[in-house]
Order: sequence, then structure tokens, then C-alpha cells
Amino acid sequence: MNLRQLQYFVAVVEEGSFTRAAQRLFVAQPSLSKQLLALEAELGGPLLERLPRSVRLTPSGRAFLPDARATILSAERARRSARMAHDLTAGELEIATVYSIAIGLLPDSIRALRARHPGVLVSLREYVHKEALEDDVRSGVYDIAVGPRPRGWEGPMTSLGWEEFVLLLPEGDPILGTTGRVELAELAERQWVLPVPTAGMAPLVLDACRDAGFVPQPAVHSSQVEALARLAACGLGPTMLPANVVPGDLRHLTRRLRRPLARELAAYTRMAWSPLATAFLDNLWDARTAHRPANAYVPQ
Repeated sequence: MNLRQLQYFVAVVEEGSFTRAAQRLFVAQPSLSKQLLALEAELGGPLLERLPRSVRLTPSGRAFLPDARATILSAERARRSARMAHDLTAGELEIATVYSIAIGLLPDSIRALRARHPGVLVSLREYVHKEALEDDVRSGVYDIAVGPRPRGWEGPMTSLGWEEFVLLLPEGDPILGTTGRVELAELAERQWVLPVPTAGMAPLVLDACRDAGFVPQPAVHSSQVEALARLAACGLGPTMLPANVVPGDLRHLTRRLRRPLARELAAYTRMAWSPLATAFLDNLWDARTAHRPANAYVPQ
């Protein structure tokens, strides 16, 4: 088995045709077919079912495809990392994250990286759910992931400390005239500004409210993190957001909770940190200053 055979296999799957795959790869179709037959012989069975006008994966092919793609991506990343090992003046860093972290934690870190290495291009991919993020990184996609700490991660990982959620209240809300932390149960009868149910933050907010003894009733849903803050501020109801995503002009509308919702963040990768990922880690949140809040509620 060799990398070229894996590339041929993945190209045929993606194109749905031996002919189109050969054209994409600039190789003769008989040569491509011969290499795939050799791969199938080595693996002990067919990976593709040859149909009159297309191809279809066999059960073995479906099982083989994710690792084949991951191997190709890892090989390309290894080549790129080797070229950049002694030169961080150029290159591309691929970062995967969840939406709230993309607008909260990462902008300053990316700015710091670019200030030190202005020739570096950063590609950012945002995910709604951390599970989808973890699955793609396991498949070899992206140089580095930044998100909630994954469970049972087998590759390199470093903690970035804890992120605390705060309460954001409408302008003029009576609670804003008080001092000290807020008991979440005080807002049980309110209508809330909530993430859409499909958003990754939605179950976190729901669980924190249930821990306080109630289920929040929605006034409005939004899939956009900053929209949640703006909708709450204009009077539609309270919301809960990570402290680091609250726009600067709305921070006066926030209050800390007596039992705050919190989650641990981490940076992680599949196999090994690339040189650019290592340089980026130097600019990420200092875990020593991001302690777990006292009496925090941490969803399992």
C-alpha cells in the first residue's frame, strides 16, 4: 500500500467515476485502475463496486475511506510542516473551533501570531457542535483545534483554562441596580433569549437553568452569538454567554452568577503540533490566569 494508491482511491470516490478521477489526477485510466486493483488485492477484497456509469463503496470501502483521507491529509501537512520547520515567515495555519470561541478567545491570539509572523495565512473554520469539530480533527483535517476539552483524546492536547458564562440583562433591568452575584433561580419566571436548539451552547444553558430548578422559556432564539447579546440588551430577556464574547459596549449589562456555568477549554491536534501550531499556542490564553470559577456548574 502506498500514498498514491490512497490518493487514487479517494479521487475515484469523490468523483464517482474512474474516468473523471483519472482526468483530475492527470493519469491514464488503465494505470489508475491497475493501482486500485493492487490495493484491493493487498487488502483482501473489493473497496469499490463498479457500476455501469458510477462506482459505489463496498462495506470495506466505507470502513477504509476515513483513514485513507486522514493519511493523505497528514502526508500533505507533514510536507508543509517540513518546509516550514526552519522558516515561519510564510505558510498557512488551519484552525478549527466552535462559533463562540471564534469571536471570543481567538481574535487577539490570531492578531498576535500575525504580528510576529506577518507572512502567515490563517484559515479559520467554525463549527456549531464540538462533536463535529472533534470528528474532523480525528480525520486529519486542520492543524489545530480550539474548543471545549474533548474526552478521551489520544493526540496532543493542552489545557487553556476555564471559560465562565455570565448573565447579560436588558438595559434598565432592576437586577443591574444591585451589587454582588445573581442567583439564577431569580430569573425562572422570565422569558429568555436563547441559542437555537441545534447550537452547541443550547444544552449548556439549558442544563445550567435546570440545575437552578427551572426550564427557561424562550422569547426568541438565535444562532448568532453576538445577536444573543444584542437581543437581550434591547429588552427581549436575559441570556447567558461566555464572558469573553460579550461586546465591549454591553459589558455594563453583565452580572456574574452565584453558581456560574463554566467549561474547560483546550487546544488539541491529531498527531503532532506543526511549527505554526506551536507558534500559535504561545499566543493563546494563559491557563494560569483562567482558573475554574468557585462553585461552578460544569455540565458533564
